[in-house]
Amino acid sequence: MDEIDLYLASRSPRRRALLAQLGLRHRVIAADVDETPLAVECPKDYVLRMALAKARAAHASSAVAPGVPVLGADTAVVCDGRILGKPADAAEGLAMLRLLSDREHQVLTGVALLGRREQSACSETGVVFRAIDAAEARAYWVSGEPRDKAGAYAIQGLGALFVAQLCGSYSGVVGLPLFETAALLAKEGIAVLRPGSRAGCTDVGP
Repeated sequence: MDEIDLYLASRSPRRRALLAQLGLRHRVIAADVDETPLAVECPKDYVLRMALAKARAAHASSAVAPGVPVLGADTAVVCDGRILGKPADAAEGLAMLRLLSDREHQVLTGVALLGRREQSACSETGVVFRAIDAAEARAYWVSGEPRDKAGAYAIQGLGALFVAQLCGSYSGVVGLPLFETAALLAKEGIAVLRPGSRAGCTDVGP
């Protein structure tokens, strides 16, 4: 088996790309958990709980090599205190875009690292959308991009056309806040931007 720095408890290609951007060799370990929010749970507590649950589920896998840490992450789009998950269908996706249109919302991403100890952190970013008319929203939905995205948009894709202002972590909105992630890894003794590291060329495994 190729040497790796950590396991990623996520199938997200966006998180894999961000880890590779840091020059980190990683392998994906599936982590299926119940992502239903609790009845009385604030968005920050929710994303931190989900990130930790995913990391713990992956860490329990027999495929995890001893001594290699596991990273979990979870992202939520929040508007009016409501967590917007992935839209179930076109009607829900278009309703989310109408809700986000011409106003600010928050994107929270929780990160958890299980190594010698459990660590976690959360990034919160304010995102302001310009007004989105009905025809634009329908065309965006037809593009297919919003279908599997929290809040029905992807800032790294066509969804960037709607973003008028951002205050916080761009990578956090994409799905993995690099500042917070690097800080957790440093406490575990894993450095990024190492001499000889080649960002974007260090992905390992399926």
